[in-house]
Amino acid sequence: MPFHAGILGQFRRTHRRRPPLEPPRGKGRPPGRPHPRPARRHPRRQARPRHPAAPYRSLAADLAVARNTVASAYAELVAEGWLTARQGSGTRVADRAAPPRPVPVPHGTTTPPRPTHDLRQGVPDAASFPRTAWLAAARRALTAAPNEAFGPGDPQGRIELRRALAEYLSRARGVRTTPDRIVICSGFAHALRLLYGGVGGPSRGVLRGPLAVEAYGLPFHRELLHGAGVRTVPLEIDENGADVGELGEVRALKAVLLTPAHQFPTGGPLHSERRAQAVDWARAHDGLVLEDDYDGEFRYDREPVGAVQGLDPERVVYLGSLSKSLSPAIRLGWMVLPAHLVGPVLAVKGQREAWASALDQLTLADFLASGHYDRHVRRTRQRYRARRDQLLAALSAHAPHIRATGIAAGLHAVLRLPAGTESDALRAAAHQGLALDGLGPFRHPGAAGLAPDGLVVGYATPPDHAYAAALAALCRALPAPD
Repeated sequence: MPFHAGILGQFRRTHRRRPPLEPPRGKGRPPGRPHPRPARRHPRRQARPRHPAAPYRSLAADLAVARNTVASAYAELVAEGWLTARQGSGTRVADRAAPPRPVPVPHGTTTPPRPTHDLRQGVPDAASFPRTAWLAAARRALTAAPNEAFGPGDPQGRIELRRALAEYLSRARGVRTTPDRIVICSGFAHALRLLYGGVGGPSRGVLRGPLAVEAYGLPFHRELLHGAGVRTVPLEIDENGADVGELGEVRALKAVLLTPAHQFPTGGPLHSERRAQAVDWARAHDGLVLEDDYDGEFRYDREPVGAVQGLDPERVVYLGSLSKSLSPAIRLGWMVLPAHLVGPVLAVKGQREAWASALDQLTLADFLASGHYDRHVRRTRQRYRARRDQLLAALSAHAPHIRATGIAAGLHAVLRLPAGTESDALRAAAHQGLALDGLGPFRHPGAAGLAPDGLVVGYATPPDHAYAAALAALCRALPAPD
């Protein structure tokens, strides 16, 4: 590091907390004695604006450095605004505005503390990411990658990944497909944009007309569709899932978006009769079922629920991603399409792969083919089940009047609250240092009636050492029994 950099740092510290550099008193200093450090003479004083800085010659002698070093340091301090230099008046401390003082909080006002515990839904346990196995897969993939893998990329996705996905989805989720029916994307939102637009309006997408959606879902997805000019029609939810019997009542409807394995966020699966009913509607009306299988791997108390796509691959668009099972940081998803949609989707996507990294695709292909993905899912499934059981035990012990639903699968539970208590519970949770979601914002604004009160509690995110404290804070925030 250049010596004058030390002078710069010394001056900056001096300007903030100490007096300006001063010329030394007396001539020189005894041999072998350390040079004085002017910044330490008056540790409680601060450099005053417009105060003269030490002359080059005396400061150079005081620090035992060349005058050019001091000149360079001063020039940089002038450039940064710490000093001013004018002919005839010398070099002085700049008149810099003092930092604004904090505005006092009015007496009696309470501000919720910053969240200490994150119980929001939709985020997996980051600490469970299989770093070693993923790194090994990346090394193998990089070593074996053909030269063309480093080119622009195939918009349909790497064939290695599409083959691995076809095998895995068939075995684990009952999806009927071949690699040529799979299109790689960067996640569910990207898939929606390819199907319905979202950048430039609906003319950029593949599908047209209104879209039936479940009465509960992510607001972000509704906003994305609304921005693309798509009218969404809500279907009511009950203990058997979405009421797909309402589909025939919507004029010009050609598609319905469902979360059949684990309704988001209420948590129940779509009943087998309704699954068949949705596919029958699509056949009769030349329509499509869009199946969002966002966390189908995580099942705890029931048998696996296969994909609706297996009932009719030509009437169901199957959509999946890694955001819940592995990490949202790996922006990879997939669309399993009917044959007649592959070409149109690729035409919208473009001639080059601009979204999904080819190296990430090759890594995931190896991760799937080697069995590491299956092992990761089994391991995290056990972890999340234990987390869920701990949540239920805490509720049983400290809030037995609160009912938890949607607990047979997924990474979250819904806590049903007494009417009119959701807002108060959220405020109480904020004051307990909790970040979590209410049930109300997930309800479609066009759905009939009011949403029942509830909290959507994610149990995957908090670290192990803090999870018990997070649950204790949650129980304190819940409304008392009547």
